[in-house]
Amino acid sequence: MKKEKDITGSPNGKHSGKPSSAQAVWQAQFDAAAKLPGANDRTISDHPLKPLYGPSDAAGIDYERDLSYPGQYPFTRGIHASGYRGRLWTMRQFAGFGNAKQTNERYRFLLAQGQTGLSVAFDMPALMGYDSDHPRALGEVGKCGVAISTLQDMQDLFAGIDLGRISTSMTINCTAPVALAMYIATAEAQGVPQEKLSGTLQADMLKEYIAQKEWIYPPEPSMRIITDMIAYCSRHVPKWNTISISGYHIREAGSTAVQELAFTLADGFAYVEAGVAAGLDVDDFAPRLSFFFNAHSDFFEEIAKYRAARRIWARHMRERFGAKNPRSWTLRFHTQTAGCSATAQQAENNVMRVAFQALGAVLGGTQSLHTNSLDEVMALPTEKNVQLALRTQQVLAYETGVGNVIDPLGGSYYVERLTTEMEEGAEEYFARIAEFGGVIPAIHAGFFQKEIADASYRYQREIENGERIIVGVNDFVQEEEHPISLLKIGREIELEQCARVQAFRASRDSQAAADALAALVSAARGGDNMMPHYIDCVKKKATLGEISEALVPVFGRYREPAVI
Repeated sequence: MKKEKDITGSPNGKHSGKPSSAQAVWQAQFDAAAKLPGANDRTISDHPLKPLYGPSDAAGIDYERDLSYPGQYPFTRGIHASGYRGRLWTMRQFAGFGNAKQTNERYRFLLAQGQTGLSVAFDMPALMGYDSDHPRALGEVGKCGVAISTLQDMQDLFAGIDLGRISTSMTINCTAPVALAMYIATAEAQGVPQEKLSGTLQADMLKEYIAQKEWIYPPEPSMRIITDMIAYCSRHVPKWNTISISGYHIREAGSTAVQELAFTLADGFAYVEAGVAAGLDVDDFAPRLSFFFNAHSDFFEEIAKYRAARRIWARHMRERFGAKNPRSWTLRFHTQTAGCSATAQQAENNVMRVAFQALGAVLGGTQSLHTNSLDEVMALPTEKNVQLALRTQQVLAYETGVGNVIDPLGGSYYVERLTTEMEEGAEEYFARIAEFGGVIPAIHAGFFQKEIADASYRYQREIENGERIIVGVNDFVQEEEHPISLLKIGREIELEQCARVQAFRASRDSQAAADALAALVSAARGGDNMMPHYIDCVKKKATLGEISEALVPVFGRYREPAVI
């Protein structure tokens, strides 16, 4: 990170190195003032701060080169010329629990409450490539998301919802091609052709090896699957964002803001390199890449992170990868408030945390937003609490005036200096990653994992030592906590879902399913694009678990190296 600097920033605008009389008076008054508990000289990510910023902190900024206008390269001030004045961010609450029919009811409720996009949370078996009736799924069915094992499940999930009119995000990674195939087949059954589908598939496997740890195959074949999806969607599902390159889970694992920024964009560059290596023109697929960031609690640091992300992506795409389409230069991102900042103690405080984090995301120019419910640290949210979380966005959008001015913090000495320092910190990480030979070799070496572990340990020690105050946890505590009502997924849901999966298998043409799986394996062993075979498999009623397991003999199963 950057070294400590002069604390004043020469607020008088003179840069001779000699303080003005007013500056000297302020400095003396500052030095004599007491420092309150919780007043830190470093951000939540341990980035050094000065107590005051001034014109010298923005002295090196060239407006046209480094900021420019909204909607213009390098997009530091936003990717749309009119900001939120022409269109608000998409309010996309992440939701999924129990079985498909239960989650469908939640989706209908959220749409009725004014939500403008859907976001699917899958349960752990689906995320890891197991059907609901697999022994390893025991006790996890429908618990952290909706149970999806079959095409029928996906059709029930979106029953009565026109997929030609709604934008859907699906947070799923190692089984992402199966989920996409099921979604395409479900839309076709509704009469909606795939070229009309809009939405986002997370499909960010590099982040899984770095942080979230949900995988089946090793990194190299996983990149093959992703490039096949990119190629297929660029030709057949042109309105679909094939990858949502995710920093959210990197931050949730304990990274700093700069690590989240750097590791996420490094992953993005790795996907671009893989697409180009597969013979794709960068401008044919880069416009449909999107990003997913965390909205943490250090308000200005987060805003600077988003602004730096846009600038870094634009410059690398234009100068490093030679992209010519301005849409390839624009970094579009979804934001979710920080789950790791939520507390079980005094859970109602999470409402305030979420509101401030959401405000930071909007001031940073997000394209869509999920606001966590107050109970998400303990369970899937109740209907009442998810409604309150959505209302938080609506109050922000319609009552605060936050969208009336584009990039209102642009030009702030502090925000501009912090944006620059975030960019510099990310570039330093890019250089370190390059020394390993790229993202995948760095994963194999355990580089990312160790960096995140070290940052997480430092932050935890600060909380335990009282250097960081978490309200209700290590200060302002109360002896008696009043329990809140939590959503519980009963054992009967799991038993019912297992029975549905078994009935689905019993009703199909087993030979047709087996033939489709064999064709998928053949494509995996050869060079054919695998996505048409994934789609054929789900249409022939192969299950998510069967499709995932069929490729293990071809690609192998990943085992993470130990990092000490």
